[in-house]
Amino acid sequence: MLIVRSLALFSLAALFEIGGAWLVWQGVREHRGWVWIGAGVIALGLYGLVATFQSEDHFGRVLAAYGGIFVAGSIVWGVVADGYRPDRYDILGALICLAGMAVLMYAPRGD
Repeated sequence: MLIVRSLALFSLAALFEIGGAWLVWQGVREHRGWVWIGAGVIALGLYGLVATFQSEDHFGRVLAAYGGIFVAGSIVWGVVADGYRPDRYDILGALICLAGMAVLMYAPRGD
């Protein structure tokens, strides 16, 4: 159950971080304005808050592991929000990142 909770928190964090960055991108690069930028900044702050709810005590480990989620989530976001079509190397790279995330977060440790 702990792993399911952790994965749910990582997914929520990804939604806030990737979504927040996308909103800022839209506000600046697509000239959608300050409301989009402000919503993005709020979402990015919520990403930081959600990350604190992981049961792992080491910030560096949580953030490093989250990197794998970020990579895979960014590709998925691009597919859904922007019509991006990943190639096999994008998918392979994302899977490698997810494997690294799993090792970082869920490998048995004796501490």
